[in-house]
Amino acid sequence: MKRRVISLIGGVCLGGLVLAACSSGSSTSTTVTTTTTTPTTAPTTTSTTAGHATSTTAAGTTQCTNNNLAASIYGSSGAAGTIETTVALKNTSASNCTLNGYPGLGMTGSNGASLTTTVVRKGNYNFTAMAPTEVIISSGQSAYFNMGYSDVPTGSATSCPAAANLVITPPNAYTSMTTPAQLAPCDNGTIVVSPVFTAASPGAQTTAPPHS
Repeated sequence: MKRRVISLIGGVCLGGLVLAACSSGSSTSTTVTTTTTTPTTAPTTTSTTAGHATSTTAAGTTQCTNNNLAASIYGSSGAAGTIETTVALKNTSASNCTLNGYPGLGMTGSNGASLTTTVVRKGNYNFTAMAPTEVIISSGQSAYFNMGYSDVPTGSATSCPAAANLVITPPNAYTSMTTPAQLAPCDNGTIVVSPVFTAASPGAQTTAPPHS
């Protein structure tokens, strides 16, 4: 009888630990830091702050991934030490696909080595502070996201590492794509990112001027 009671109590305790682990993983205010290493590049540390994207998709559409998206720099502008860059994600498939939330970001130098990238979701820029909404991208059309960063060195730094490429992981995806991008964010490569939006959404009002 004593052995049964002890086993039962142990099972209850274990169940409580599992529930605690699950509930802590759902917090939207936790800062998550991950380090990834590839055989040919240095480790990249990415810190992401704020909520996580949802994986809801509209009926009759599929989730957009790097297999059916093409990324490019849409436009960029800067003033008073703040740079705004807009990235376009074009649907290259024959059918609609959907996105919802924030992309993941990384940077590499001209030699292909990974650069430290600190990603902050939403932030305080007006062009990154829109709320996440589900967007449906028709075939051949694009969705966008904005990035903001300071190009003014802080502390004892006299310059900021220059990136030659932007590594993008679409919302709710697990693989990335790379597009050429001239970026030099200061403060440990801090980039503030917006959720994805379409040209018909309010976020388009703050899109950086397109390249001619």
